[in-house]
Amino acid sequence: MTEVLFYHLQDTTLEKVLPPLLEKSLERGWRVAVQTGSEERVEALDAHLWTYRDDSFLPHGTWRDGDAADQPVVLVMNEANPNQANVRFVVDTAGLPEDSATYDRVVLVFNGEDDEALTVARAAWTDSKSRGFERTYWQTDERGRWQRRD
Repeated sequence: MTEVLFYHLQDTTLEKVLPPLLEKSLERGWRVAVQTGSEERVEALDAHLWTYRDDSFLPHGTWRDGDAADQPVVLVMNEANPNQANVRFVVDTAGLPEDSATYDRVVLVFNGEDDEALTVARAAWTDSKSRGFERTYWQTDERGRWQRRD
């Protein structure tokens, strides 16, 4: 069964939280697709994932790369899954993909200070409930660590 995780950003940015989440996914042996809302966002995240930390390397590519199928992490701007990922991150204001049931895990990361993102996240919560997916909701604590909220 697909598990849908809702990560609510407060007082932080996607650029800060996405790399560690992707690293944990790779440590678990998962293949990942990251769906953004625009080509510009793909470009910005692509550049950021190469440079976010001096002592780290996060192997990834974009859907346009000739070797996208071989990449452990692929950035896309639609519902494509060129690397046959079993985990999909959905960022910005993209909603749940139609093929969500084909993933082990879908991670929706949304900005809690953006009204449109909140609306999309609420609709995705309802959608995932109606599709019978297991859902969890996460927020950061005062130390910036993710905590499951009920």
